[in-house]
Amino acid sequence: MSSLIPIRFQEFDLEAMAQAGGRVAIIIPDDGKMSPAARRANRLTKGGLARLVESESFRKSKTGDVVSMAWPTGMAAEALDVLVLPRRPEAGEARKAGAALAKLAGGKDMLVMVGNQARAEDLALGIVLRSYEFDAHKTKESQKAGTVTISHAKPAEAEADFAPLYAIADGVRMTRDLTNEPANVLTTTEFADRLVEMQGLGLEVEVLDEDKLAELGMRTLLSVGQGSDSPSKVVVMQWNGGAKDDAPLALVGKGVVFDTGGISLKPAAGMEEMTMDMGGAGVVAGTMRALAKRKAKANVVALVGLVENMPSGNATRPGDVVRSMKGDTVEIINTDAEGRLVLCDVMWYAQERFKPVGMIDLATLTGAIIIGLGHENAGVFSNNDTFCDAFLKSAKAEDEGAWRMPLGDAYDKLLKSRIADMKNVGGRPAGSVTAAQFLQRFVKEETPWIHLDIAGVASVAEETSYAPKGATGWGVRALSRFVQDNFE
Repeated sequence: MSSLIPIRFQEFDLEAMAQAGGRVAIIIPDDGKMSPAARRANRLTKGGLARLVESESFRKSKTGDVVSMAWPTGMAAEALDVLVLPRRPEAGEARKAGAALAKLAGGKDMLVMVGNQARAEDLALGIVLRSYEFDAHKTKESQKAGTVTISHAKPAEAEADFAPLYAIADGVRMTRDLTNEPANVLTTTEFADRLVEMQGLGLEVEVLDEDKLAELGMRTLLSVGQGSDSPSKVVVMQWNGGAKDDAPLALVGKGVVFDTGGISLKPAAGMEEMTMDMGGAGVVAGTMRALAKRKAKANVVALVGLVENMPSGNATRPGDVVRSMKGDTVEIINTDAEGRLVLCDVMWYAQERFKPVGMIDLATLTGAIIIGLGHENAGVFSNNDTFCDAFLKSAKAEDEGAWRMPLGDAYDKLLKSRIADMKNVGGRPAGSVTAAQFLQRFVKEETPWIHLDIAGVASVAEETSYAPKGATGWGVRALSRFVQDNFE
C-alpha cells in the first residue's frame, strides 16, 4: 500500500530559505505585493524575484498558478516556486494551489513559506492529495517521498487545523489504493482482510460468508459471484462515535473486484479497466477510515458486497430468475448488469438490520452515466430532496463534481418482466435512470436514500487537479463533509 507524503509544521524562519534543499515555495498575491518571505527571496536572488514578478509570464498568471525559477542564485534549492494566491483564499483555491506545487515537486523535499497566510491547512491538503503515487507493483525501487515543511507564523494552530484533513487524505489514499489494485491481488478475500485490519482504528468489522448470505436470502448477490472461484462476501463496518441511541447513516458500496460481464461477456478492448468496478466499495472503505481517524462524532454503518463476475459452467445465465432478500424475483436479461444485483440485497439488509436515518449507495454502475455526464460529475439520484440537497452542498464544498439526475414512475415500465417481478435491465434508453429505478424498489418508503453512480469519476484516464491518472478517490471528501455537517 502507498503512504502519505509527510507534512510537518515549523516556526516561520526566513533564514531557512537560503539553505533549504529540494524546492522552496513562496506566496505572492496577484497584485505582486511582496510578503516578508518574498522580500527575503528577492534579496537572496539579487533582485531576480522582482524581475520575475514584473515579467509577462507572472502578469498572465492567475490564482493557483505556479511560476518557477530554476536553480535560483543565492539559494541551495533547485527551484524557487512562486505561488499566486490571494491573502484570504477560498478553501478550494488553496487546495488546488497546493496540488499544483506538489505536481511540480514530484515527491521531493519542499519548504513552503506560508507565514500568516490563511488556509495553510487546505494548502497542505492539496499537496498531500496530489503527491499520491501507486507503485506497489513496480520492481524498480521508487524514490523515497520527500518531506513537506510548512513554515508558519503559528505552526501548532496550523497543525491542529490540518490533522482532520490529513485523516481524510488517508481515507482518499486507501480508496485510491484499493481501486488501483489488480484483481489477482485484490480478491474478495484480500479486500475483506484489508477492511478487517481497520478494527485497529476503532471500527467494528464483521465478514458475512456465503453460507450466511444464503441463510439471509441474498440470492441476487450470490448469483453474481457463483461463476467465480473467489467467494462472495459482505463486510459490515460500524463506527459508533455519536450518541448511543442515534440511528446510523448507512453507506453501501458495490465491490465487484473484477467484472468480465459474466456470460454476457464484455468486449476484450478495455476489459482490463474492470479492476476498478469495486470503486463504490473502495469509497465506502476510505470514508470509514477517514471517519475513524478523525474520530467523527456520528454513528455510521458501512456495508460492501464483494463479488467477482466471471463466466463458467456455474455462472448465472441470461434468462435465469433469482429471488432477492426482499422476496422480489428478478429476471436476468444481461449478466453484465450485475452491480444492481449486489446492491439491492445489501441495501435491504442494511435497512432491515440497522434502521438507518438515511442510506447512500455508491457504485460504478453504468456506462450510460459517462455518456450523460462525462468524467466531471457523478450521477446523483434520490427519493428525498432535503437529504439530496445536503449531500450536493457537501460535494460542492469539497469540489467533487455531482449532478442530480431524475427518477420517475414512467421509467418503471422499462423494467417489466414477462416471467418475474422485474428485469435487471431496461434497455439502452435512460440506462443510468432505469438502474436507479431498479435500486429504488429496494428502498423502504421511510428511508431517505441517495444513489451515486460514480462510473465516470472513480478512475480516469487523465490526471485531475488532485490526482494522477487512475483512481481519484472521489467521494471520500464529500461524504466526510456530509457526515460532519449533518450528523455530528
